[in-house]
Amino acid sequence: MKIKQRIGTGAWYLGVILISISTVFPLLWTLSTAFKSESEILSNSLNLIPREFTLDHFKEVFSSVPFARYLGNSLVLAVSGVLTNLFFGSLAGYAFARLPFKGKKTLFLVFLASMMIPAVVTMIPSFMVLRSFPLAGGNNLLGQGGLGLINTYWAIIIPGAAGGYSIFFMKQFFETLPSELAESARMDGCSEFMIFLKIYFPLAKTALATLGLMTFQAGWNQFMWPLIVLNSQDMMTVQVGLASFQYNQSANHGALMAGTVIATIPMLILFMFTQKYFIKGIGHSGGK
Repeated sequence: MKIKQRIGTGAWYLGVILISISTVFPLLWTLSTAFKSESEILSNSLNLIPREFTLDHFKEVFSSVPFARYLGNSLVLAVSGVLTNLFFGSLAGYAFARLPFKGKKTLFLVFLASMMIPAVVTMIPSFMVLRSFPLAGGNNLLGQGGLGLINTYWAIIIPGAAGGYSIFFMKQFFETLPSELAESARMDGCSEFMIFLKIYFPLAKTALATLGLMTFQAGWNQFMWPLIVLNSQDMMTVQVGLASFQYNQSANHGALMAGTVIATIPMLILFMFTQKYFIKGIGHSGGK
C-alpha cells in the first residue's frame, strides 16, 4: 500500500506540475516577449529570459495607436458595468429573496434561463433593439432614420446593466441574512427601499466585492460586442485596440505582447485589493 500511495502521490504531483507549466508558461512567454528586441522575436526563440531587454515595444504601443484612450474607454465601460450590476443586481436579488410577489418563481426561472443562452445568440437581436431605439442617434419616435444607440457607450452599458448572474448571486446571498432585520425596520415604519439601502446593502460587502471583481473582469475583457457596436476609433476598448497590432498574414508580436501586459495590470491591481473579499465570497458560496 505504501508503494501504491507513493506512486499515486508522485503521479498527482507530476500532473499538477505539467498543468501548472502549461498554464504559466504562456503568461511568462508573453511577459518575456514584451521586453525582447524585434530581431530576437523574429528568430522564433522560446527562451524566457531576453538576451537584450528593451522598452521599445511599450513606447510603440502608445505612439502607433491611441492606446491610452483605449484604456480609458475600457475603464469607463467596466466601472459602469460594475456600478449598474451591483445596484440593480442587488436590488433585484433582494426582491427575489425577501419580497413576496406574484410570479416570482416564474420570473426568477426566466433569469436563470437567460444565463444558459450563449451570448452570441442574442447579439443580433440586441443590435437591432439598440439601433431602433426611439429618439436616439437620429431616430424618430418609431426608431427609424438613424443609428440609435449604436456607436455610443450606452450600447455597452445598457445590455449588461443587470445580468442574470448578478441577480442570482445576490439573491443567494440575501437569503442567508436574517429576516428579523427587515421585520424590525418595517415596524419602525421604514420603506422597503430604505430597508434594502440602509440595512441589507451594507451587510453585503463581501458579496458585492466578489461580484464587482467578476463583473469588472468580464467588462474589461469584452471583445466581440464592442467590436460590433462601436465604430469610432476614439471609442474602441483596449481589447479591440490590441487587435490593431494583428494584420492579415502577420502580427507585431512585440507591441501586441506589450499591450497585453499593460492591459493585464489593472486586473492585477484590482485583485490585490479585493482578494480577501473575493476569497470570503467564494468561501461563503461554497459553505452555502
